[in-house]
Amino acid sequence: MKHDCHYHPGDPAKWHCQACQIHYCSRCMPDADNRNRKAFCPHCNQAMRYLGAATEVVPFWHRVGAFFRYPFHTDPLMVIAICTLVPVIAPANLIGLIIWIVLALALFKYTYAVITHTAEGHLKPPPVSVAFTGSGFDIVFLQLLVFALMGGLVSAAAMLGGPILMMLALAFVVLAMPASIMVLAMEHSVGAAVNPFNLASLISRIGTPYFLLYGYLILVTLASGAAQDLALTHFPRWLSQPLTGFLNSTFTLILFHMLGYLLFQYQEELGFAADVQESSPTEPSAKDRSLRFDADLDMNLKDGNYDRVQSMLKEALKRDSQNALRIGQLYHLVMARQDIQELYRYHPRILGWLADRNDGEAIAETIRLLQEADPVFRLDDPELSVRCARALYLRGEYKVALRLLQDFHKRFPDSDQLAPAYLLAAQALANGLGQWEKASAFLTFVQKRCAGHPLHEQVDTYLEQARQKQPLKGPKATFAVSE
Repeated sequence: MKHDCHYHPGDPAKWHCQACQIHYCSRCMPDADNRNRKAFCPHCNQAMRYLGAATEVVPFWHRVGAFFRYPFHTDPLMVIAICTLVPVIAPANLIGLIIWIVLALALFKYTYAVITHTAEGHLKPPPVSVAFTGSGFDIVFLQLLVFALMGGLVSAAAMLGGPILMMLALAFVVLAMPASIMVLAMEHSVGAAVNPFNLASLISRIGTPYFLLYGYLILVTLASGAAQDLALTHFPRWLSQPLTGFLNSTFTLILFHMLGYLLFQYQEELGFAADVQESSPTEPSAKDRSLRFDADLDMNLKDGNYDRVQSMLKEALKRDSQNALRIGQLYHLVMARQDIQELYRYHPRILGWLADRNDGEAIAETIRLLQEADPVFRLDDPELSVRCARALYLRGEYKVALRLLQDFHKRFPDSDQLAPAYLLAAQALANGLGQWEKASAFLTFVQKRCAGHPLHEQVDTYLEQARQKQPLKGPKATFAVSE
C-alpha cells in the first residue's frame, strides 16, 4: 500500500511512526539518517520504520523503454561483448571449452547480480568487475539445482497423481519460475526458491502486477527467440553465432532487470526498504539544525499549534536576535493572529526587517496597528525611523512617513539622521502632497541647522526646485572633468 505524507499530501512518505501512526516525507525529516535508515519521530521520539522508495517508485509498466535500454549501457555491453565474442575466437579444444564455461558462469553471475542491484535501488547496471571478480559464482549452480528440484517435483506429481496432477504441478512451476528466480537472487537459498508456500506468498503479496509482468516476460522471450531465429536463418554462421549470443544475453539482462525492478517496486509488501541510488551523494557530517527547526515549525502550524510555533520563534530570536528569516516568520504569525502585544514587543526588529525589504504597505499597516494599541506610539530609533519613512515614501504612504518624522529635531536633536529625515519630509510634502511652502520650511531648517552634513550642499538645489514647484530630485549628475 502506498502512503502520502501526513503533512504534505501528494508527497510520498519515507518514514512511518508505528506509535503515532503518522507518515513523514523527506521534507518533514531533513535530519534523518537515510544511509543507515535511522530516524526518530518528531512527536514521540520513537524510532521509525524506513519506507525507502516504496511510495514513490514508478510502476514497472511505465518503464518498458528503460528496460530495453538497460543492456546498452557501457558496463553490460562490455560484459556481453566479452562473453559472446571471446568464445568465437577461442581455440576449438579443451582450453576453448574452459574459456566458454568460465565466461558463461561470469555472464550468469552478472545477470543475477542485476536483480539484487536493481532491487536495492540502483537503476544503472552494476560495473563490469561484478561479473569477473569476487564471489557469487555459486548462484549458477544453485539455479541449476533449483531447476533439477522443480523437474523432480513435476516427475513426482506424475508418479503420484498421474497426468492431471503432473499438469497442475507443471503449470505451477512455470508460473512460479520468475518468483523462484527473484527469491534465489535475493536470498541465495535453494530451499526458499523451491518452497511452494514461499513462492505462493511472494506472488500473492505482489498481486496482479506479477501476472502483468509475467505477460511481459513471455513477450520478451518470444521476441528474443524470433530475433535469434532470424539471425540463424539469414546470416552466415560466423556472424549468426555471436549475434544470437548477443541477442540472448541482451534479452536475458532485460528480463532480470525487470524482475529486480518488481522487487524494488513492491519492497514494502515484501518486507524490506531500498531507495533510488542513481548517484551517491556524500552525507553531510553535521545536519543543518535550521532545517529540522523549519520542519517542526511547518508541522506545528499544520497541527494548529500556534502558541508552540510562536514560542519556538521567540526562543530562536533569543539565540540570534537579528535572524531575518525568524523575524519574518514571527511577523507573519503575529499579523495572522492579530497579536498586537507581541507585535509591539518585537516592533523594532519587525519594522527593520520590513524596511530592508522596502515593504511600505506592510510598514504602514504595522504602524497603524501599533498606534491603535498606543495612540502616542513613536519609534525611539532615529535611523529606523528614517529607513521606515523612506520605504513609506517610495510606496506613496506620504502622510504615514511624515508622522514618523514629526518633531524629529526635538526627539533626536543630536542625531546625524536629522538632515536625511527632513530632506525626506520635504520630498514627501512637495512631491507627494504638493505643499511647496512647508517643504521649503523643512529645507531652510536643514540649511541652517545641518551645515556640516554631507547633504547640506544639495539643499540649495532643492530650495530652487521648491520655489519653481518642481519635483524635489536634488542636483543632476554630471560627468564633466574639471581642468
